[in-house]
Amino acid sequence: MERIKQAIEKVKNQRSSEAQRGDLRPEAAVALPKSRPARDSEELEDIRYIYTRVAKPPLGHLEKNRIVAFDKNAPKGMAFDLLRTQVLKKMEENGWRTLAITSPTPEAGKTVVAINLAMSIAQLTNKTAVLVDFDLRRPKIGPYLGIPMDKSLNDLLEETAELQEVLVNPGMPRLVVLPTKTPMKNSSETLSSGKIADLIKDLRERYKSRIVIFDLPPLLVTDDAIALLPQIDCILMVVANGMCTKREIEDSLQLLPAENLIGTILNKADIEPVGYYY
Repeated sequence: MERIKQAIEKVKNQRSSEAQRGDLRPEAAVALPKSRPARDSEELEDIRYIYTRVAKPPLGHLEKNRIVAFDKNAPKGMAFDLLRTQVLKKMEENGWRTLAITSPTPEAGKTVVAINLAMSIAQLTNKTAVLVDFDLRRPKIGPYLGIPMDKSLNDLLEETAELQEVLVNPGMPRLVVLPTKTPMKNSSETLSSGKIADLIKDLRERYKSRIVIFDLPPLLVTDDAIALLPQIDCILMVVANGMCTKREIEDSLQLLPAENLIGTILNKADIEPVGYYY
């Protein structure tokens, strides 16, 4: 934990010095859009999915994959409710509706965090959540949830399926998932394409109560996440306890615009009873 704090503080000090010298990196100086808050007072409890497939995960499959937020009574799910409160507060203050979740390196647990956070947000009666698997080299959301992927993002991008055909409701009100079935070649170019830009805009703008969460690849393995981040409002970075060096954390923070970074999550901490901290 102390190593993460030191890395974040070091990057903040570097950026402060750069700003005083006038050589602040372009991506750290991006102006954020000003728009109306995303809060919608309309209650959304009674949602019926007509075109979207509904597929409940097999019994016990979610717990096996550390997905806990679907159960309101699960003690470990409380950590994601706290995270949800912090994230939505910051997003509403800035009029943000799209959130990227990434990590410095693989195996940090970012996909598990993304799924649990999306489920927690969907439990609010004035919000809906969409979870999108944009980790095109190693897609995991579908297998983690145990949902069918007869049609997926692969088919949507190949124009062999419409958006409504690839979305899946995992048996939980106010949550839909856009899975990726198989790894894609040229993933960075795909994420930079006009098709992806149009998809993000469609998902974001269709309902003002909607929060869209994108599971992105790790920052230091490929340039995929960096290619996509300019199109997304804000970012959460997941750091696995004891699995990242101080240099890796610092390098990742340098790649992210500080204004858009909501926070850093320490995952896989050896602390009971809660395993995830904001």
